[in-house]
Amino acid sequence: MTLQQAVSMALEKNPEHKMAAADTKVAAADVGEARSALLPHATFSETATEGNDPVYVFGSRLRQQSFATADFALNALNTPEPFANFDTRFSGSWNLFDSFASWRNVRRAERVKEASAQQLDRTDQQIVFRVIGAYYGVLLAKKELEVAQGAIGTAQSILERSQNRVESGVAVQSDELSAQVRMASRKQELIRAQNNLSMARAELTAAMGVSGESDFDATEMLTERELPAASLEEMEKAAMEKRPDLKGLRLREAAQEQSVAMAKSAFGPRVSAFGSWGADNPTFVAGGGGTNWLAGVEVQMDLFQGGAKKAELASARAAEQKVAATREAATNGIRLEVQKAYYELDALRQQIAVSRASIAEAQESLRINQNRYESGLIAITDLLAAEEAARRSEADYWEAIYHSYVGYANLELASGTLSAQSAVVAP
Repeated sequence: MTLQQAVSMALEKNPEHKMAAADTKVAAADVGEARSALLPHATFSETATEGNDPVYVFGSRLRQQSFATADFALNALNTPEPFANFDTRFSGSWNLFDSFASWRNVRRAERVKEASAQQLDRTDQQIVFRVIGAYYGVLLAKKELEVAQGAIGTAQSILERSQNRVESGVAVQSDELSAQVRMASRKQELIRAQNNLSMARAELTAAMGVSGESDFDATEMLTERELPAASLEEMEKAAMEKRPDLKGLRLREAAQEQSVAMAKSAFGPRVSAFGSWGADNPTFVAGGGGTNWLAGVEVQMDLFQGGAKKAELASARAAEQKVAATREAATNGIRLEVQKAYYELDALRQQIAVSRASIAEAQESLRINQNRYESGLIAITDLLAAEEAARRSEADYWEAIYHSYVGYANLELASGTLSAQSAVVAP
């Protein structure tokens, strides 16, 4: 599996992506709910009642339009017979004007929806970063395994040289024992390298968000290659413009501004229209009764609520100030993240050059010390030290390569430009 395939699968299956995507759907639903307040509302009801309450019977007969002269008798009015009524009613209402509170609520919901989309983008960037780290972690583990296998061969060669010298009587037994200890150490390192590779594959599976039973392996090789470079100023500018979480904070700040405006709208008047049409019948089947309708316009304005609206406005303004301060703090923190990632990557690139040069020097030193040991010019401790330096220089080089890729991805993550199309993902 290539890194591009791993990233694509992670963006599809990772549970964190699914959770963030669900948040965007919730925010979209909230926008629809807010918009519904701008439209008229209609309801239908069917009510069946029966009783001998004088007021109920009188009103129901009026609605059924079934009053007769006999119904005005005192006994019929005071102690009526039980009476049944089936009320079929259509009613509606429409908020015509609420000092623009509903419109501001819609705009607030839209800003929150846009902020949720930005959070989804940021979550995807973080997923991509983790997959990159895990994938290159597998490649590094493979290289470390190769280094460990090569170290086994070198240790075996040193052991054979020491045995030959001991058998020839030109070296003491301690040389062979030292070589055997080094061989045992290299075997332990090989075992650890094998286990580290298995663990790195498991971490890749976890970063992708797929089942732990799945077994994926990286098909690419860890090699040194040039990645696009940019200045610190360019990366900082990109972060200020493209960081999804910073965009989200700006949108939430805009949403909170609408909340303040809504709190102010609560002091204004509200105008609504209402109406209803109904049919009252003595049986469930329509007929034998009467119909009626009612319509009107209502104007409301709160005169006194004990300071509740002022408190709501003060709370909204305080929340607005908090969001603004959070955005400012985030801006400063993001700028520092970019600077830290930039300087770390710069140091890693320089470290690669140093490590690359030290490999050849360490290998040549090992060759010279092997020959000198064969000639009896140095002790085995010097040879083992040269062998350790050669192994360490190679391991350091591959670690520097690994960290350079992860560091490049970290810089793009800090600047908000990391994606599945990044140069560190797609060679």
